[in-house]
Amino acid sequence: MSDGDVKIDDYSKRMEGAVEVLRKELQGLRTGRASASLLDPITVEVYGADMPLNQVATINVPEPRMLSVQVWDRNNAKAVEKAIRSAGLGLNPAAEGTLIRVPLPELTQERRTELVKVAHKYAEQARVAVRNVRRDAMDALKKMEKDGDLSQDEHKLWADEIQGLTDKTIGGINELAAGKEKDILTV
Repeated sequence: MSDGDVKIDDYSKRMEGAVEVLRKELQGLRTGRASASLLDPITVEVYGADMPLNQVATINVPEPRMLSVQVWDRNNAKAVEKAIRSAGLGLNPAAEGTLIRVPLPELTQERRTELVKVAHKYAEQARVAVRNVRRDAMDALKKMEKDGDLSQDEHKLWADEIQGLTDKTIGGINELAAGKEKDILTV
């Protein structure tokens, strides 16, 4: 039985993909500190198209509770300011020419609790994605055994390996979620 027949690497990559999506989603959640990734989901309507903010400006973190957005083209400054204001992140940018300062307001305890719930939701979506990969892998093993490409013993060995990979990946997801929850709740 070769590793290529069961494609364990494919399943591993798919599980790691779910973890990467979770990392990106968690980066976008605001904690008490400024992070340039907070503005990653924002798109700006410029040159007749919607473009990601980081393709029309440079985002910096000059202070722990402040973001600065340096717009490259003066004509886009108003559009960038409007996009940040209307992004639903509760931010109130102030423009000074091509430089836009984005102060981060204090997080209330209520807002922190909401953010923790969102982090848990993202983590659960990642766990479900990992379980779906495990289900696909187990289905493939059953089919291979049924087709005579795999013995019962080999099936059990591969199933144990896939379950171990699943457990390890879900453990990583739980660690990421717990770390983000701690970041959100600590002042």
